[in-house]
Amino acid sequence: MEIPRTLKVLWGLEERRNRGPQPALTLDRIVATAIEIADRDGLAALSMARLAERLGSAPMSLYRHVASKDELLVFMQDAAPGEPPMLPPGWRAGLGAWARELKAVFHRHPWILQASAGRPPLEPGQIAWLDRGLSAFDGTPLTSRERFQAVMATLYYVRGEAQIFAVLLAGEADMTDDAYGALIGSLVTADRFPALAAAIADGLFAPEVEDVTFETGLSRLFDGIELLVSAKN
Repeated sequence: MEIPRTLKVLWGLEERRNRGPQPALTLDRIVATAIEIADRDGLAALSMARLAERLGSAPMSLYRHVASKDELLVFMQDAAPGEPPMLPPGWRAGLGAWARELKAVFHRHPWILQASAGRPPLEPGQIAWLDRGLSAFDGTPLTSRERFQAVMATLYYVRGEAQIFAVLLAGEADMTDDAYGALIGSLVTADRFPALAAAIADGLFAPEVEDVTFETGLSRLFDGIELLVSAKN
């Protein structure tokens, strides 16, 4: 299988392009500026022309470092998460810290959910996060496959939360969490959606419920993993 040029560059298998009359225009600077635009205005607002304008360069200057927007997105996904956190001892505390930091990454950079949809991580920056998540299970009796499954289940949970709260709800300027709760509360009726109506009446969308819901769900997920760990001890 042919390795894409982006991955060759990120994994140190190929040198970065560094030619042209603008030594100040580096791949790192291009990627950092692209991340700033995507963070502020969303992925749809990012174009090579707008990026070049922001950098004060001609669009063709960008192509000396990155071949296309798709290639740029790969570099962005590698750089945006930053270094994974150091984990406290104990798989539950460690994986919990990993999940909370990953949640923060998705909330800072919600465009990652769009850019990375449909494919597993390949960039070293993202692989570092996977590796750190797996390290939470050092010293446990879980097999490598079981550790991977537990980390991926946690990843799916965190991504799902981020998709709802950081992308769908924040995607419209007037659709804050409070506004969403008020809107859905006005639409849902007990005769049509009895369980959801009861939950709303019980304060499901009250302020500050997001973090409580996330922590509760994470704890229940970890309870399931705990059963597996305990069964092997």
